Amino acid sequence: MSPAEPGAADEPSAELHAVAPRLRALRRSASLTLEAAARAAGLSPAHLSRLETGQRQPSLPMLLTLARVYGTTVSELLGEAVPDRDAIVRAADMEPAPAGGWTYWQAGSAGRGMQALRVRVPYGSQGDIVRVHPGEEWLYVLQGRLSLRLGDTAHVLAPGDSAHFDSLTPHRIAAAERGGAELLFVHTLLQSPVAALCLGTATGHPTPGETS
Repeated sequence: MSPAEPGAADEPSAELHAVAPRLRALRRSASLTLEAAARAAGLSPAHLSRLETGQRQPSLPMLLTLARVYGTTVSELLGEAVPDRDAIVRAADMEPAPAGGWTYWQAGSAGRGMQALRVRVPYGSQGDIVRVHPGEEWLYVLQGRLSLRLGDTAHVLAPGDSAHFDSLTPHRIAAAERGGAELLFVHTLLQSPVAALCLGTATGHPTPGETS
């Protein structure tokens, strides 16, 4: 990987030759020139051209970026078949799923480019775990007070407050009060089991989806 070409792999894999033409087709469907798409994605036109011709392999962060630029999902970029999904999720169908001390309720359809959840964060749970992973996160506090550290800056969010940040920024989320906190949470990680969404455990060992 050269400094001028982030996310590149030295040797293209067999799957690249199927992904590459989709990258080109989706760019054209979005009515973007190679130069405009490269600029929006933070790439050089030459690097994007190599991705579109299968000479370089896009990383997960690069696929996420290109999906946003083209207004699509990583699944479509990879050519994965997406089943029909209901637009509405009823409260009665939201089953609680505990993991890592937190409790999650699926608040959106599976298989989307974003994953939406309602999350219950108990006091003292995972507050010492720093998370770093590709994508973006948005959260909105429903109840209680939430402690959020982004890099070296600490914030306390009250009900009605929200945060939107790049997940590659080291971040730490915890309830700021003994009553815990409840929030709405949206992220752009690839669809993951709830256990992976915790991005850490009480012992600090990373789970799938987390980078160290």
